[in-house]
Amino acid sequence: MKYVGEEEQATGERSTRNRVVRSILDHGPSTAADLAERLGLTQAAVRRHLDALVAEDVVEPREKRVYGARTRGRPAKAFALTDCGRDEFDQAYDQIAADALRWIAQSAGGGEPGEAAVTAFARARVAAQAERYRAEVEKAAPQERTKALAKALSQDGYAATTRSAPSSAGEQLCQHHCPVAHIAEQFPQLCEAEAEVFSSLLGTHVQRLATIAHGDGVCTTFVPQAKQAKQVNAGRNPA
Repeated sequence: MKYVGEEEQATGERSTRNRVVRSILDHGPSTAADLAERLGLTQAAVRRHLDALVAEDVVEPREKRVYGARTRGRPAKAFALTDCGRDEFDQAYDQIAADALRWIAQSAGGGEPGEAAVTAFARARVAAQAERYRAEVEKAAPQERTKALAKALSQDGYAATTRSAPSSAGEQLCQHHCPVAHIAEQFPQLCEAEAEVFSSLLGTHVQRLATIAHGDGVCTTFVPQAKQAKQVNAGRNPA
């Protein structure tokens, strides 16, 4: 009976750790306090699980980014998923996909023609995704379209959210997971094509601030406010 109790306890521990990992996936790098609040646990319990996950190379501590003036005291540590942690959720066949893109590049002759061929593939791939998102984005009110895009992306496994930009000049579209992050490390055309599609769907120029493929915790895209976007577009298309 003692063994059964220990087994049940171990199962419960693993279940809670899975909840911790999933919360970091859905919300991006998080402090112990953030996780405790979301999961209804004590910070001490969360830290115990985080220590175990760090030992397993599932998460890693990072210094939390601070926007604006720093407060006194040691900055809180935020915990982000490692590549190994992300692999638990990745369902893309990374090696096959990378081999296929290399074959496309080589078949086109390598060099600039090869890069152009990969870019064409990347644009065709995200264009097909965009058609699924377009209806959801276009039926939303202009000020809600970034949120509508985030919702559509989440349905495809990107765990996307929105938040106000630190400058209050717009929003940030945050993708806390990327199913093709390992491929995008080798072929940045995938990220570039995705940003182009976001710009097309939202009707404004967007700026990619960070990507998981480049080692950041979250893919972050800046979307300017509607008023600012109109000014940018007016500058590009003078009457």
